[in-house]
Amino acid sequence: MGDSTHPPPPPPLSLPTTAKFIFFTDFDGTITQQDSNDFLIEKFGIGPERRKELFDDVLHGRRNFSDAFKEMLDGISLPFDRCIQSLLENITLDEGFKEFYTWTRDHDIPVVVLSGGMEPIIRALLGHLLGDDEVKTLPILSNDVSPRRGKGINDQGGWEIKFRDQTGFGHDKSVHIRPYAVLPDGERPILFYAGDGVSDLSAAKETDLLFAKEGKDLVTYCVKENVPFTTFQNFTEILATVKKIVSGEISVKDVAAGKV
Repeated sequence: MGDSTHPPPPPPLSLPTTAKFIFFTDFDGTITQQDSNDFLIEKFGIGPERRKELFDDVLHGRRNFSDAFKEMLDGISLPFDRCIQSLLENITLDEGFKEFYTWTRDHDIPVVVLSGGMEPIIRALLGHLLGDDEVKTLPILSNDVSPRRGKGINDQGGWEIKFRDQTGFGHDKSVHIRPYAVLPDGERPILFYAGDGVSDLSAAKETDLLFAKEGKDLVTYCVKENVPFTTFQNFTEILATVKKIVSGEISVKDVAAGKV
């Protein structure tokens, strides 16, 4: 599904070398209760049925993610500023994420957002939902937005997605995780990832513990590919598990193996 002939650039991510744990997470439908891209596509673009058909093609290997996702987004002609405004009015935060984020900061556990979406949308939503000061230092690695030729992004039909890399994912999330996964024993932190959908496929096998949102496409993929995971419904559940791992009460391996 990825394109190995066009390797992504080195990750522009620098985290504390003393970190014992790192939590990578998807944004849409994971940190938020709704997927902002799905909302725009279904309300202002090709609609829910065609969106589901295209994502099903990605999930079963018939198309790569970047091609399918671009087709979906290209169906949206609403000016970008109006897209943002509609999202601010309709997208809500996962009920447990604020407490989770506060706890991780208090315990020096870096949180990194890896998204297949677009950074201006993510920053606008997080600033609105968490507060601008809360997210100033939050690393967000995602795709971007660019104007179409002869237009501005706030014109009708004036914007398009600008993918982060040339892989079939558009943004290969694994490239940001792997440098930490290959560190030698004694230096390597325990790595977590939380996600819900097809944009998370490249990251699914890269961490020590994968949290996959219950009932979503990532669970289907993990079962199909025999990738170990544990399900979650919200970040309240994730926080409870991470606290026990950090305290040594339970091990990552036991959680991944379904023993707790």
